[in-house]
Amino acid sequence: MGDPLERIGSEASMATETGIKSDFCLEIDPPSRETVATAEDWRRALDKVVPAVVVLRTTACRAFDTESAGASYATGFIVDKRRGIILTNRHVVKPGPVVAEATFVNREEIPIYPVYRDPVHDFGFFSYDPSAVQFLSYEEIPLAPEAASVGLEIRVVGNDSGEKVSILAGTIARLDRDAPHYKKDGYNDFNTFYMQAASGTKGGSSGSPVIDWQGRAVALNAGSKTSSASAFFLPLQRYGPEYPVGDNERVRHDSWALSFLQKSIDLCTDKPKAVHIPRGTLQMTFVHKGFDEIRRLGLRTGTEQVVRHASPPGETGMLVVDSVVPSGPADKQLESGDVLVRVNGTVLTQFLNLENLIDDGVGQIVELEIERGGQPLTVNVSVQDLHSITPDHFLEVSGAIIHPLSYQQVNCCLFGLVFRLGSICHELIYRIDDLKHFLVSKARNFRFPCGLAYVADPGYMLFRAGVPRHAIIKKVANEDISCLADLVSVLSKLSRGARVPLEYMSHTDRHRKKSVLVTIDRHEWYAPPQLYTRNDSTGLWDGKPAIELAAVSPPIDINGLPISQNIPLCHHDTDPMHEFRGVTDTAATMGASSGDGYQNDFGSEAKKQRVEDDSSDGTVANASLYGSELKSDDAMETDNTVLRDYEGATAFSANASLAERAIEPALVMFEYNLVIEITVLAKYVSEPALQRGDSVYLVGLSRNLQATSRKSIVTNPCAALNIGSADSPRYRATNMEVIELDTDFGSSFSGALTDEQGRIRAIWGSFSTQIKYSSTTSEDHQFVRGIPVYAISQVLEKIITGGNGPALLINGIKRPMPLVRILEVELYPTLLSKARSFGLSDEWVQILVKKDPVRRQVLRVKGCLAGSKAENLLEQGDMVLAVDKMPVTCYNDIEAACLTLDKGTHSNENLNLTILRQGREMELVVGTDKRDGNGTTRVINWCGCVVQDPHPAVRSLGFLPEEGHGVYVTRWCHGSPANRYGLYALQWIVEVNGKKTPDLNAFADATKELEHGQFVRIRTVHLNGKPRVLTLKQDLHYWPTWELRVGDNFVKAVVCTGPVAGGYTKGRGITVCSNYLTIQDEVNQVVIHELIHAYDECRAKNLDWTNCAHHACSEIRAGHLSGDCHFKRELLRGFIKLRGHEQECIKRRVLKSLRGNPYCSEVAAKDAMEAVWDTCYNDTKPFDRAP
Repeated sequence: MGDPLERIGSEASMATETGIKSDFCLEIDPPSRETVATAEDWRRALDKVVPAVVVLRTTACRAFDTESAGASYATGFIVDKRRGIILTNRHVVKPGPVVAEATFVNREEIPIYPVYRDPVHDFGFFSYDPSAVQFLSYEEIPLAPEAASVGLEIRVVGNDSGEKVSILAGTIARLDRDAPHYKKDGYNDFNTFYMQAASGTKGGSSGSPVIDWQGRAVALNAGSKTSSASAFFLPLQRYGPEYPVGDNERVRHDSWALSFLQKSIDLCTDKPKAVHIPRGTLQMTFVHKGFDEIRRLGLRTGTEQVVRHASPPGETGMLVVDSVVPSGPADKQLESGDVLVRVNGTVLTQFLNLENLIDDGVGQIVELEIERGGQPLTVNVSVQDLHSITPDHFLEVSGAIIHPLSYQQVNCCLFGLVFRLGSICHELIYRIDDLKHFLVSKARNFRFPCGLAYVADPGYMLFRAGVPRHAIIKKVANEDISCLADLVSVLSKLSRGARVPLEYMSHTDRHRKKSVLVTIDRHEWYAPPQLYTRNDSTGLWDGKPAIELAAVSPPIDINGLPISQNIPLCHHDTDPMHEFRGVTDTAATMGASSGDGYQNDFGSEAKKQRVEDDSSDGTVANASLYGSELKSDDAMETDNTVLRDYEGATAFSANASLAERAIEPALVMFEYNLVIEITVLAKYVSEPALQRGDSVYLVGLSRNLQATSRKSIVTNPCAALNIGSADSPRYRATNMEVIELDTDFGSSFSGALTDEQGRIRAIWGSFSTQIKYSSTTSEDHQFVRGIPVYAISQVLEKIITGGNGPALLINGIKRPMPLVRILEVELYPTLLSKARSFGLSDEWVQILVKKDPVRRQVLRVKGCLAGSKAENLLEQGDMVLAVDKMPVTCYNDIEAACLTLDKGTHSNENLNLTILRQGREMELVVGTDKRDGNGTTRVINWCGCVVQDPHPAVRSLGFLPEEGHGVYVTRWCHGSPANRYGLYALQWIVEVNGKKTPDLNAFADATKELEHGQFVRIRTVHLNGKPRVLTLKQDLHYWPTWELRVGDNFVKAVVCTGPVAGGYTKGRGITVCSNYLTIQDEVNQVVIHELIHAYDECRAKNLDWTNCAHHACSEIRAGHLSGDCHFKRELLRGFIKLRGHEQECIKRRVLKSLRGNPYCSEVAAKDAMEAVWDTCYNDTKPFDRAP
């Protein structure tokens, strides 16, 4: 085939061999003799460089722009020792909130703060306090970009593969490589050349200096190719000291990033100041293409001759327009394929020169001379400030991160080969085209204008609605969203619980818009919407309330309509589908973290259930629908569930009321008065039990909410479930028999099994299990089986008649939950024929066969729940033969014995068990345990990890640490200190700074006095029993400590620290300050006042205390109806006015209360009060008139 240079030369018109060598001299000329270094030269260079190279430990606290939240390692190096400046990559500095430390070679660690990250190119700066480095002598690494040349021997010094110090050798092979394209929705550099060398750098080496034998940094390591040893270096021409570009040309010193940073630090003698480095943009992407390809685009020969003559020796191509951003300065003027000839009359063929002109011309007009298909054109384009389209703020609402669409995301590429960034956290697969130049033009642009509302992380609220990451929000509540401010404005008008349409687009399907329903969700575990803004003076992102004054919103139900506007639907008695009116569709969302640390992988999935009884306002649903255990929600809504009738016309919220799964089904409570029209016809019957061969009808709802009935035959009415433990502890049905049918209806169809009389005999419910293919491979699987009604009826009757357990607030009403007595032992059946081999006598075989000729089995102990009363009595493998001398053959026998204890008049809580252990019959007295329906009632979020009491799924593993088992880590958050320092789930925290933490109270006491930035020593015990000690740095700025608790008492007397009488807190009840109230009349008045607030909370589900108008309305009503402003009370306060005293008093006290609301300014408080005064003052509910 011949030498490639020969083939290129033959294609060049009128080119001689001498001309070819001149054009490609950089590729074929060997390096000069003076660049050849000895081993001693390299040793001296490395002795100077290594102390100035630092390991960077960074944590992205929030997802932002192209980056996800998480922790990573990388490399940086000192470029200014006196001012404390570290140079590294932009993808290390991060575009969003970041917390970082630098570790020197002597293991000295110091905090560092981001001061600049370039909007386009892969470089950024951290700053540090030079005086913080106390034990190391080091020098800064000088930058010498002019020393980079083809054939130069280099060393890459950094934290390659997390090895702290690695020194990788290589030789620069190219200086004009295209910028690598990493990922279609991630960070990509553009409008610059890169260097290439086969140095073999991997993760962790991002930001490493590429040095020559003199110890100078000639480039910045940025990325590498996973399939080979190729590494890519960012040139330093514009990021270091002044150096000559050409014979007659110098880049302006004051236009370089490092110089601006140094000058800014020198000018700020008293306090840090944000650095502004001028950066301009035309919002377009160029690529550098060879003259041979440009000729094919139509470049005229005369133009090529002029360009070659005006360009430096060795120039091989020109800049070509690759893509133009919609609505940008160059939109409608330039298009893909345009060849750039001159800028402001000067021939330009290099990215560096073009960038110099653009950066110096922000706000000015530049003249571009181009050729389009051989036709010369001249266009004038305005240079835009690049920082103006680089997001420096974001909105955080219900866990979602939303910010303006950045220039980076607009310019993401779409295909190619495999690459990855050098940082160890970026174990991502990146892509680059294999055809070098000419395929890139097809793939670069998302084609969205900058500034649109971009979803960096959907969080809970948007994920629940099905909005993906990287979505562009176009409409909310039928209002157009063109920027983040529009979204904030719309959210300020919506109230909690409102269901509104949201329209979005995705770059993967950019030509179609998708619409979903979003429930405006402001749960107590999320702060009100916060707007964070980058503060380059401190390196932090400062948060403030995004909504300060909201408009007055009428109460809104779950359908998104004001309650007064809900129009009843009419149904005719001749409706042939009336028998299905009792069927509802139950949709539960597992998008938020559950109390057991398990997040359902099946997403938001609707399950069909059946309303059981209209008198109880209760619905039966299977427990697998709700993950494993009740999410810690506020006391007014204890789970996130939506019920819809079979026609799809009515939707209303519901709450899981039996969360601690003593039985498989969950009982769901809903507010009956919210239903427009529903006729509940379903009745259940538990006796006699279904038998093999019985005909049943599976009644449920299809995915489009159409009632469906299918006939089937019972094949096994008492199949024992055997669900093994999952990789992570989560709820699994145990000690349970189910019904199997002869027809496989699939795992997506569920409902109720009825007989021919329409009576419910079982719930056809879903179960979750994990199929393990190997020790490292597993898959979640769902299947459906029938749950007999007798497993539900006893608990349901207790709820209807009133349980004997602790009360739980359900839909604002305090309802006593039943206490379910159980034997906390996991059992499994064994056939009698097999039990004989384990020592079961023929006598007991005959007794058990006579007791149950169908099952012919005996129950064996699989394990006891840790901490249960049976833990130290029963052993694995024990056969349970009888309870209180009555033979036992199935789980129902054990449950019936426990129920008998509850019905007994004496206080006996023990069962007399007859067991067989290793062939020896024994009598044991085993205690039982009681469970209520509250599930997890308290969680603490500390440093981004969620701790709680161990839930039953954890206890079922049979292990609790001796040091204390009340602080179990169930979840952790990406980008948190827990993520950064490895405080992961599935372990207990048993000690904090030497203080024992046996329970949550002790843990709260041990952590409440810790300061921001303080290192904390943690001792943990893993599920496998392995102890561990780790240190963790507390971050209260981005990860404050908070606690969720289900309140026990609605009215509490406490000692208050401020001069207040009391207050009402949603979900926690009324607080009366006993140290300030000494008269009974005062106590009565305060309680009445706060009860009005509580009533408003129950009546208006969308009441938002951060909304000034809502707060003012409730205060007006409380002041008017409680008698706060009675004439006698005003007289005692020193306010004497014969006429109009009451309204004046109410207004005065309303404004005083609103001043304490951080979301209401003085002006906003007055405006809100005046806006709602007439309506709220005349609203005397629940009384006929004011007292």
